[in-house]
Amino acid sequence: MVQLTLPKGSRVKKGRTWNAPEGERPKAFRIYRWDPDQGGNPRLDTYHLDLAQTGPMVLDALIKIKNEIDPTLTFRRSCREGICGSCAMNIDGTNTLACLKGIDEVSGAVAIYPLPHMEVVKDLVPDMTHFYAQHRFVQPWLHTETVAPEKEWRQSREDREKLDGLYECILCACCSTSCPSYWWNAERYLGPAVLLQAYRWVLDSRDEATGERLDRIEDPFRLYRCHTILNCTKACPKGLNPAKAIAELKKLMLARHA
Repeated sequence: MVQLTLPKGSRVKKGRTWNAPEGERPKAFRIYRWDPDQGGNPRLDTYHLDLAQTGPMVLDALIKIKNEIDPTLTFRRSCREGICGSCAMNIDGTNTLACLKGIDEVSGAVAIYPLPHMEVVKDLVPDMTHFYAQHRFVQPWLHTETVAPEKEWRQSREDREKLDGLYECILCACCSTSCPSYWWNAERYLGPAVLLQAYRWVLDSRDEATGERLDRIEDPFRLYRCHTILNCTKACPKGLNPAKAIAELKKLMLARHA
C-alpha cells in the first residue's frame, strides 16, 4: 500500500482530466500532482495516451505527457537504461524504475506516485537529502593505511566475486522506501540501501577499516531495526538482496563479540 508524506492536513483529490481517450490503444495514466508554490491539496490528474504512438515503458509515457500535453509535470530521469536510478517512483503500487516498468505490465489505468514516505519536492520528485546523508555516513569509499601502489589496488578473482550482488546498487531508494521499519524510523535506521552499501565496503578485501565501519553501524537503530520483512528484496529493480546483506552484517557483529 502506498503511504505518502503529504503536507499536514491534506488529502489527495481528483484533479484534471487531460484529453479524451482515443486512438488504437488508449491508456489512462493517473499521476500524483502537487506544487508547493501553488499550495492546496495534492491531486490525481488523468492523462490519456494512445499506446500505438507511445514507447513501451512508463517513462516513455511520462516524457510524452510532459512534451506534448502538460509541460508542468515534474519528474526525474536521466539514463533511461536502469543505471542511474533517477526515475524511481511508485507505479501500480510498487516501487520501481519508470524506465524499466513496461506499460503493458499494468492492467487498467497506470497509477503513478512519488516514492512513499519521503517529503515531496514537487509532483513525482521526492526529497532525497536525508537518504544521501545516510549514504555519506557509512563512508562509501576505500579506506587504507598502507602506502598506495603505483598503479592500482590488486584483488583476487575470488575476492572480487564476493562483491557481486552488492556493487550494482544504483541508490534509487526503491528498497528503503518500501521498508516499514524505514518508514517508522528513518531518522535513525539506515535502511536497506545504505546498509547494503555498508556491507559492500566491509566485504571489500582492499579496505583496511573493517572494524571502524562496523563500529559506525553497531547501534540498536542504525542496523537492528531490520525485521526481515523482505519488502526491500522484492522491490529492488536490479534484483539485489539487501535483506541478505543486512543479515550478513548482523552475523559479523555477533562474530566480533564472540
